[in-house]
Amino acid sequence: MTSEDTSMDRDELHALTMRAIGAALNLNAREASDALAEIGTRGRAPAIYGACCAFAEVGRTALVKLYGEQVPDLNRGDMWAMHVLDPNKADPYETFAARFIVAYANDDKPQTLALFNASIAAGPDDHVCSVSQLLITAAQLTHTASEA
Repeated sequence: MTSEDTSMDRDELHALTMRAIGAALNLNAREASDALAEIGTRGRAPAIYGACCAFAEVGRTALVKLYGEQVPDLNRGDMWAMHVLDPNKADPYETFAARFIVAYANDDKPQTLALFNASIAAGPDDHVCSVSQLLITAAQLTHTASEA
């Protein structure tokens, strides 16, 4: 994904983001990858960040369905948290995805932005893998929630 902009407007970004989400939910890796690639090549960092927030919203919605009445009440100061079973074996892209979804679910925009910027700073390949894993994780959570 690059930071070059070739004039993608909000409607195009929305359509591509929804295309990526729909493809991921339908387990169509090629279509999801194509939509992500187009977002990455036609959009600047803010557009890619916006897509990431949309992916995280899909994940947050799945978490709410999974946890039902146990959902943290952010207004009371509760918050979502994650537990890594074995930090020595944690995949960095899966960790990024989980942390981004948790930060988004906690309405912690500074943290989501920091995670996104760190993925960019890690280099183009790591950034692409991080954003891709975010979409995959959101889709996996949705499938898990629909089976619950």
